[in-house]
Amino acid sequence: MTSRLSVECSKPAELRAQQTNYNKNPPICVVFACYSYYMSKRYRLPAWAYAGGILTLFAVQAALLYVMGHPSICTCDYIKLWHGVVISPENSQHIADWYSFSHIIHGFIFYWISWLLFPKAPLLLRLFAAVSFAASWEVLENSDFVINRYREATISLDYYGDSIVNSIMDTVFMVVGFIIARRLPFLVTIGLALAMELIVGYIIRDNLTLNIIMLLHPFQFILTWQAGV
Repeated sequence: MTSRLSVECSKPAELRAQQTNYNKNPPICVVFACYSYYMSKRYRLPAWAYAGGILTLFAVQAALLYVMGHPSICTCDYIKLWHGVVISPENSQHIADWYSFSHIIHGFIFYWISWLLFPKAPLLLRLFAAVSFAASWEVLENSDFVINRYREATISLDYYGDSIVNSIMDTVFMVVGFIIARRLPFLVTIGLALAMELIVGYIIRDNLTLNIIMLLHPFQFILTWQAGV
């Protein structure tokens, strides 16, 4: 999930301790993504191999999040298809929420970048690379380093990360965005991205753009405005 305005599901003390004590180096996931992309670009593979590789990346993402101490599902012990209340203990814990739109936009961006940099590369190869980076970001985003950054730079003081099912679905929504960008004209996807940013920003006072701004250089006036949700 991207920026968190909500107070997440209450985490048991031992779970928080697991996350606090997790000191592995998150950038190793990015190294894995780059290596995977290099190997798959060098050796052209059949479609089933790419599909298997993508499923493996999902499995690795889930396994790493589990090792890091994240719950499989919401600690409320049920799963909802949609959770639309941002300031809620169940945000970032279910299948979809307002931040799912940000991950669709991630898919747009990954498709555009891969098309610009590697226009002759097979589509499935570019999708594999996109999933590699998206899964790597999900692991990095749910590490102590980024979680603490969210808690320092935003009003998400009690944020302890996503559930595994929510994080996996974030990557799935990226794939949906990638496919949409592949099917629709460039200007149409630009329009969709702007519309999603404006609508989500208006409804919850947060979106992908604000998330990036607050993560890199938080501004007090934005924080004050967001706190008025």
